[in-house]
Amino acid sequence: MNRIEKYWPEFFLKILDFVELANTENKELEVIQAAKEEYFNDKFVLTSSVEAVKRREKILGIQADPNTETLDFRRKRIINRYSTKPPFTKAYLQQRLDFLVGNGRAIAEVDSFILTVTAAIYDASIFKEVERTIYAIKPANMIYQQQTAIENTITLDEHISKRELDRQTILGIWPLGAAPFAELQQEVVIK
Repeated sequence: MNRIEKYWPEFFLKILDFVELANTENKELEVIQAAKEEYFNDKFVLTSSVEAVKRREKILGIQADPNTETLDFRRKRIINRYSTKPPFTKAYLQQRLDFLVGNGRAIAEVDSFILTVTAAIYDASIFKEVERTIYAIKPANMIYQQQTAIENTITLDEHISKRELDRQTILGIWPLGAAPFAELQQEVVIK
C-alpha cells in the first residue's frame, strides 16, 4: 500500500503535525484497503468470509451447523445449490455427485424408472446434501434408491447379567432419609 505522504510536498514532512496526520491517515487507508479486499473476496463463494457464507445460507434457506460442518463444505454446498438448475441429465447428476463426494466415490445408474446411487460417504452432512441434490434433480416418476459402498463390518457381542433390587420400604414404617429406598445386590453374570 502506498503511503499518503508520498503525494505531499516535501516541506509538509518537516512539520510534526503533518507527520502524525500521515500516520493516522495511513492506518485509516489500511483499514479501508482491508475492507475493500474483504468486500471483493465476499463476491465469490470460494473466497467468502464466514459472514458472507452465513448470508448466502440464509438467502438459500440452509440451516448450517458450524460445529460439525467445515467452512469449505459450506461453500461447496452453496455452489451446489446455485448450480442445480435444469435441464437435468444422468451425466449432470454424476457431475454433481463427483463435485460433492469426489471422483469415483458415487455412481448413479438409471434402470426402468429406478435411480440407484451407490456412494461411499462417511460424513452425514455430505450425505444429506447428496440426498437433497438427488431429490431436486430426479424426475417425479422415478424412484430413488440409496446403496452404500462402505465396506465396514459390524460385530455384535452379547452379555447377559442380572442384579436384584431389594426394596427397603414398608408402608407406614419406612423412615424417610434414615434408610435407603432400595439396595442393589451383587451383579450375577448369566452368559
